[in-house]
Amino acid sequence: MHETPKQYTRRVLGYIEGEDPVRILGTTPGRIARLIRGVPKKRLALRAIPDKWSVAEILAHLADTELLYGFRVRRILEANGAPIQGIDQDAWAGFSDYAKQDPALSLEAFRATRERLVRLLRSLPKKRWTLWGMHSERGKETLTRTVEMLAGHDINHLMQIKARLPK
Repeated sequence: MHETPKQYTRRVLGYIEGEDPVRILGTTPGRIARLIRGVPKKRLALRAIPDKWSVAEILAHLADTELLYGFRVRRILEANGAPIQGIDQDAWAGFSDYAKQDPALSLEAFRATRERLVRLLRSLPKKRWTLWGMHSERGKETLTRTVEMLAGHDINHLMQIKARLPK
């Protein structure tokens, strides 16, 4: 599915409508851990659809994305109006060889980095949430919008993980 930045934003934000994005961020690692508990590593690495990521690849992506969004949040907090560079997730998947990453290690990296981000977000005074960065593809995004995008990204990948696991 190729989307414009505007279409992607609309879709991802639709996943979290009416929800607290920081609560979503705080619960995602545990939700994923419960979903994959007991699933053999080989099954996690299986691509059910050739051109779609396996669960293991999604977990590697989430670990990388957490680093990226953590940096974006901190960059916005450091310098209001800071430039925020978009990325090519397929390039990251290629040079990081997501298909060969250990799903347990990816999940643990995601969990630990996410825990730090959630602690930071929960510590911020309300006035900091209006700070913003200038995303290279989506334009001006406040800290609030950045966190909402990350929460929607979580829900998107939770749905993909559920769809790829045995019922």
